[in-house]
Amino acid sequence: MTTANYTGEVKLTFVQLLCTARLTGDLHYQLTWLSVISIFLSITAVLGNILILVALQKESSLHPPSKLLFRCLATTDLCAGLISEPLTIAFWMAAVNERWKMCRYIVRSVVVGYVLLSVSLFTLTAISVDRLLALLLGLRYRQVVTLKRTRVVIVVFWVGITSGTSLFFWDPRITFWGCYVSITLCLITSTASYTKIFLTLRRLQSQVRNTTQRESDQTIPFNVSRYRRAVYTALWLQFTLVICYLPYGIVVAFSSNSEMSPSVFLLRQCTVTLVFLNSTLNPILYCWKIREVRQAVKDIIRQLCCSLS
Repeated sequence: MTTANYTGEVKLTFVQLLCTARLTGDLHYQLTWLSVISIFLSITAVLGNILILVALQKESSLHPPSKLLFRCLATTDLCAGLISEPLTIAFWMAAVNERWKMCRYIVRSVVVGYVLLSVSLFTLTAISVDRLLALLLGLRYRQVVTLKRTRVVIVVFWVGITSGTSLFFWDPRITFWGCYVSITLCLITSTASYTKIFLTLRRLQSQVRNTTQRESDQTIPFNVSRYRRAVYTALWLQFTLVICYLPYGIVVAFSSNSEMSPSVFLLRQCTVTLVFLNSTLNPILYCWKIREVRQAVKDIIRQLCCSLS
């Protein structure tokens, strides 16, 4: 009984802390501007990721498991634009208009954002492991990394993360610490995968320079070059996510154990807006770094323009 009362107290304090005039009373102007910016980011994230999903559906040259991982990442970005960002905007507007009861209901929906963040991070980690397996397994890669197995991995991500994050309603601290541990493990795995990839690529390039076989001179450089482009695409996505999410993680880590002030609260909300920016940037990276997707997007836009005209 003591534990239940304590857990309820922690949850109540967390919710009420974010929905008080003491915290947001002097920030109406700033929250309104953050809402305007987030509305723009929400619209661009939705439109951009719908376009990418349609382009990936039409594109057939990409390896199906790899394409499925990119589609999963685009889906989480789309959900962020459709769900997380509007909920955050509603939270800010409820605080501006001092509708505290509605504010407390909306704050509890923060669990959706943690689910989407975790799925994005796990998907990017899976992409880094996928690129490593493609390099190490060689011809066996298509036999080991199949579409069916990739689907199972993605389902496990969604079900496991949703189940774990739902513990927020029992004790928010479990969700927060679970996110910290997951982020650390994912970053370690991705870093280890890309480090192994670049060391192996360097060794392969050294072998190519020293080889005298005609067949190797014709095939290996092309394969390595094409593989390197795929790795750089995944690395750019990973780098963008870290840049967009790192400020939020730092602010939360340094402010979680202290009493939150209006300035700290505003700083946290600014970093939340930076997190939303990631969902808008990812479609741009797809078009920039993946030639097949870029061409498919151009064809879709051309068809839309012809239909409208």
